[in-house]
Amino acid sequence: MTDPTAPIGRTRTRAVTTLSLDATGTRNALSAPLVSALAEALADCGKDPDVRAVVLTHTGTTFCAGADLRDPPDPDALVALLRQIVELPRPVVARVTGHVRAGGLGLLAACDITAASADATFAFTEVRIGVAPAVISLPVIPRADPRALARHYLTGERFGPAEAVRLGLLTVTADDVDDALAPVLDGLRRSAPQALAETKRLLTARVLETFDRDAAELTALSARLFSSGEAREGMTAFLERRDAAWVV
Repeated sequence: MTDPTAPIGRTRTRAVTTLSLDATGTRNALSAPLVSALAEALADCGKDPDVRAVVLTHTGTTFCAGADLRDPPDPDALVALLRQIVELPRPVVARVTGHVRAGGLGLLAACDITAASADATFAFTEVRIGVAPAVISLPVIPRADPRALARHYLTGERFGPAEAVRLGLLTVTADDVDDALAPVLDGLRRSAPQALAETKRLLTARVLETFDRDAAELTALSARLFSSGEAREGMTAFLERRDAAWVV
């Protein structure tokens, strides 16, 4: 089982709170405890008047490996977490220096500004284990280029940060991600809190419309697919490090 503490690191520097996914034993996979712990940390940031912005990052070589197949979160809880990031009255900035897979790309898409190092890698791997990127589509599809996204949704191929920028999932990529984020965080610190919150509301209105319209349907789809025979075979194959039965 996943470590039930599902740690989230917290630090504060000049009104910017950094939340770090710190479940390296599972490559920061989205377990039920991790989703709950991150939601709690974000709620604290949203209520703290001294927090101007939130940086979401990670320890270890993986930002997030997607759903924890041994202890997956309830689809409704994942929807709530993604919506919480989108609705948080503070800008949320993703800082990535490693790999991002499946549900981790949902976290990335929910953030307002995203930066990754040049060696970061990305993949929508759901189709390879017999499911679909259902719930994470709520923030991904409104923010991504549909034609480019189709290739990666349908093939599960790995891609790099330049392609992630072209897709619309990354704001910036650089050899030194902290250098790239320095002017971003300086700009947020110079911005008025109320103005930031209202400007974020303007930017996220269409994303939230997608949540309102499609969340119930995509949550049901996720639950149905994860309980299917294909998914059982796909997840077993993944855990056993072998090809699934349908691979030709």
